[in-house]
Amino acid sequence: MSSTARKDELTEAAAIRAWTEKRTVFVELTDGRIIGFPAARFKLLASATDEQLAEVSLRLNGYALRWESLDEDITVPGIVAGNFQLPYLVGE
Repeated sequence: MSSTARKDELTEAAAIRAWTEKRTVFVELTDGRIIGFPAARFKLLASATDEQLAEVSLRLNGYALRWESLDEDITVPGIVAGNFQLPYLVGE
């Protein structure tokens, strides 16, 4: 039995949309998934106002999130992989 990987299985998912709700950042990926993470998982986002968080934009063809007023960039592959700066605290 041989196995072959299709090309699209090797491609990292990029974002097609990003938004925030109640201090959670959500990302819709090209593969149809929607993932979210608490803003408190990143130092600059944790201290941002709700208005600053809402200013999220997509960069690098959907492979990065950008907050211009915070000068913060976060990679989408990093988010998908669960690479966060700060630990998750239960009750946040």
